[in-house]
Amino acid sequence: MRSHTADFGLLSGDFVPSEGAAAIWRDLCGEAVAASAADPALARAMNSAVLYHGSFAQALGHRIALKLADHDIDVDELQAVVVQALINEPDIIAAAAADLRAIRERDPSNAEILTPFLYFKGFLALQGQRIAHWLWHHRRIHLARHLQSRISEVLGVDIHPAARMGRGIMLDHGSGLVIGETAVVEDDVSILQNVTLGGTGKEAGDRHPKIRRGVLIGAGAKILGNIEVGVGAKVGAGSVVVDPVPPYTSVVGIPARVVGKTHTSLPGLTMEPSIDGPDYVI
Repeated sequence: MRSHTADFGLLSGDFVPSEGAAAIWRDLCGEAVAASAADPALARAMNSAVLYHGSFAQALGHRIALKLADHDIDVDELQAVVVQALINEPDIIAAAAADLRAIRERDPSNAEILTPFLYFKGFLALQGQRIAHWLWHHRRIHLARHLQSRISEVLGVDIHPAARMGRGIMLDHGSGLVIGETAVVEDDVSILQNVTLGGTGKEAGDRHPKIRRGVLIGAGAKILGNIEVGVGAKVGAGSVVVDPVPPYTSVVGIPARVVGKTHTSLPGLTMEPSIDGPDYVI
């Protein structure tokens, strides 16, 4: 089997990273060095995952391939696929960097880049979906489906390859998340675990939710049908949403209803769970 070292050379040579990706790479390398120094038992892992690579794109491609390879498509084969996607669609790298910044800024349990890059299921699943999305739109449907299946099996996250995902997205925990084929998730959205962005099961075509910028979706929420959740909205934990949600409002309950007053912030960025009005918390 041929080596793909030459392919990865394109990612560190001809491929010019965005300023955001370059900054993330500097932080990632610094944190990997510090982790190795603090615990020598981690030195080999830090070298393999981060420090032996020449760029954020290289390290990310290797991490995705390592997580999702199996006996059907091994690491080298999958790595070659990922490299092709990253070279042809460099916005994937910029989006991944924005996702890591989002996690560092919004997750109170994490103040670094290294841990989500290595271990967070939501982050890794989203980057795998970005590769599958590229494959889907280049008529490599079965390979995209294969990646979707592997992401679901390994990481417990099921995002259809055709779903359109923005950047600066935090999939907190990730476990049990399901996002359907015609769903749209815009920039700066935060989604907690066990959320479904699904269809009602009755219709075909464009049948999944459109989540606009800066939305916060609480754990266990179900948003069903081709409905819009407006910019800056909050969806309470465990809610079932079957009607459109106006911008800058909060909805809770089964079925979900508007509660409290409108607000002006983007809760997907601020992670502010409280609702102005009755004693509701997302």
